[in-house]
Amino acid sequence: MIVVRTGLHIMVLAFGGLILTFVCLGVNGSESVRNVEWLPCQFVDEKVHINEEGHAETQYIHREAVIQFGNAGDSPLYPTITFLVTASKVDMRRYVEGGEDKIHCEIRRYSTGGIAMRWPTMGAQDYDFWFTCTLRHTEGSFVISTFLRHTPAVPVKGQKDYLQWTTINDRELLTTSAAMVVLTRTPSVEVGFLKEPTLHCQFAVDHKLANVTLEWRLQQHGERSKLFSYSSRTGKSEGSGVSVKAIAAGNASFKLRPTRKNSEGTYTCSVLVPPIYGSHDIPLILSEQPRVSLNVGSSLALTLGEEQKVVCDAEGYYPLDVNIEWYREPAGGSPTPVFLKNILHSNHRLHQDGTYSLSAFFLLQPGLEDSGYKYTCRVSHKSLLTPIRKSFILTVTEPDSTMWYVTVIAFIIAMLGILYWLLPKYFAERKAANKRF
Repeated sequence: MIVVRTGLHIMVLAFGGLILTFVCLGVNGSESVRNVEWLPCQFVDEKVHINEEGHAETQYIHREAVIQFGNAGDSPLYPTITFLVTASKVDMRRYVEGGEDKIHCEIRRYSTGGIAMRWPTMGAQDYDFWFTCTLRHTEGSFVISTFLRHTPAVPVKGQKDYLQWTTINDRELLTTSAAMVVLTRTPSVEVGFLKEPTLHCQFAVDHKLANVTLEWRLQQHGERSKLFSYSSRTGKSEGSGVSVKAIAAGNASFKLRPTRKNSEGTYTCSVLVPPIYGSHDIPLILSEQPRVSLNVGSSLALTLGEEQKVVCDAEGYYPLDVNIEWYREPAGGSPTPVFLKNILHSNHRLHQDGTYSLSAFFLLQPGLEDSGYKYTCRVSHKSLLTPIRKSFILTVTEPDSTMWYVTVIAFIIAMLGILYWLLPKYFAERKAANKRF
């Protein structure tokens, strides 16, 4: 059991019934992490064997461990596997932001792929072991990968790579040195169209004039393409998006051009300093919220017998999936709104910028009993935390009887006027005809 508190930092570890309490005073979470003496960590150990088909199978074993910061010769603070990280020019803690209660720590063995070469720092040997320590912020603020180099007291005979890892006992202390850090503060990115986001990538090495090869690649639909590369050995670079001058200070961030539909994918920043290779995958997702509108105002008045086509438009959204529903309820609100079933949808319309539009409409033929109801269009999309709603209140009235009476009377008056004008002529013509005979 591991309990971590911030503020007055109370940390409790339980190992086999022994409970240990460690109190660390800090002004704030960030300062306490940068000065902390240790961090609880999970060591994901590996047991690899070759199966009957000749393929390597790996069994992962989760073990309790601690990252302890100090000097060579320090005693372990707790009775568990301890990775003692001694001082070097690389300190993973300086890149951490936030309290340790939001940090997930994981240690794994690292294989150099059969490359046996001495790391160019004092005390390094050809037979060094390597581990990776990953600090991951639980809310997605950063991911930090640190390469830890361990020099055994005596060379280990035989293969020390993944097919025959050296055994690590439950209370073993491994003295290590942080050789390289690779981190990103943009573990995943979600942006809209025509934006220019910067994908953060940073590294640090424990010695000067390191032989660094830096690359950015993009993976889309199973295919990988190179966006940028740089070699400190030759000083040459290919591609764009990264400031070559900034690389010398460890800044390998990549600035995208205005985002379009083909910008989506997984971007990988990789740093190679032989024999270790660090990388971070940064998925980039495009997202645009729909603009929702109705073809009627906030109120709609109809006369009994009239009909109205009501349209709800969702425009400019991405990705494709969107859901448009119509429902109605009394104007005062109702816990059980009634969803309309006679809704028709247009086809998705693709715009030049890569966004989509969709319409949902129905023919409103109301009766007097429908008057006073509120009709609502609800649009849901993955870019929205809550659906967008647009509503109108319907008023239905009977035809105006006064106008009917006015029309009838006007018609009668007109007819009387015509008769008043025609009758004298009629009688005059009759009188003239009688005289001729």
